[in-house]
Amino acid sequence: MKKLINAVEDVVKESLAGFCSAHSDIVRLGEAAPFVLRRHLKRGKVALVSGGGSGHEPLHGGFVGEGMLDAAVPGQVFTSPTPDLIIAAIEAADTGGGVLLIVKNYEGDVMNFDMAREMSGKSVATVITDDDVAVETSTYSTGRRGVAGTLIVEKILGAAAEQGRSLAELKALGDRVNAATRSIGIALTSCTVPAAGKPTFELGDDEMEVGVGIHGEPGRRRVKLRPAKEIAAEMVGAITADLGARARGDVILLINGFGGTPLSELYLMYNDVRHGVEAAGGTVARSLVGNFVTSLDMAGCSATVSLLDEELRRLWDAPVHTAALRWGI
Repeated sequence: MKKLINAVEDVVKESLAGFCSAHSDIVRLGEAAPFVLRRHLKRGKVALVSGGGSGHEPLHGGFVGEGMLDAAVPGQVFTSPTPDLIIAAIEAADTGGGVLLIVKNYEGDVMNFDMAREMSGKSVATVITDDDVAVETSTYSTGRRGVAGTLIVEKILGAAAEQGRSLAELKALGDRVNAATRSIGIALTSCTVPAAGKPTFELGDDEMEVGVGIHGEPGRRRVKLRPAKEIAAEMVGAITADLGARARGDVILLINGFGGTPLSELYLMYNDVRHGVEAAGGTVARSLVGNFVTSLDMAGCSATVSLLDEELRRLWDAPVHTAALRWGI
């Protein structure tokens, strides 16, 4: 294992300190505990709080700022944050409008965020993201996993929260966006968790994993590496089959890198996936390409399709200013 670290046990703490220092105009480190907090909180607005295991950067800390999250709670690499840490973030972010938790559907995350919600004594609601069509259950989850579609939920809810919408309205909107969003990922290599010091799983030089999870969980099957057009066609087929007739309309298309894939390959995949979506009757109205929900140093990518209507389009286009996502400001 070759990584730019000092000590395995300090990776998350030191990375978090560096992130908050580099983006001190947007975020600050929580005073009561190590989490990312929006530098300028908006009084009376519903606070959006998300989080989960580290190793998926820029998710979630990179999405804290105007037009998106108010706080992000990091656990250790691929490990849910503890309830006390989540409670500290809830208390720091709440300015009187209540708190909405955005939680990926993994057992540890769901359990710890739910425990924090109950213990906080505040007005708190939860949106669970479960956009992965690869498998219904996995090593980490009961039901579908929450993956890159979480970014779309956070962006749209962030814009709606800035408009002053209520906690109940945001909860309903978040559930609606999640239900309209589907993703699937493929891996060309494994990732290496610093504490483990070796790859999470083994892939042959001529193999790929179809439907991989963002922690390296197994997908639908392991197959021989194929041309990008064939990979894209299978990804589009899985997503559109799940969405059904709803896929025939305007969509957001997100091609997300897992951390070890060059942008040139991600844009190539975008081109092939876009053609597939359009051939299936969809219209790509908005696009996003890059490394947003990663899996440390894994090579591979995911495709996310999210259905758009006029309201969701306006919310997606609304200004956002975070370390990892910004436009309109």
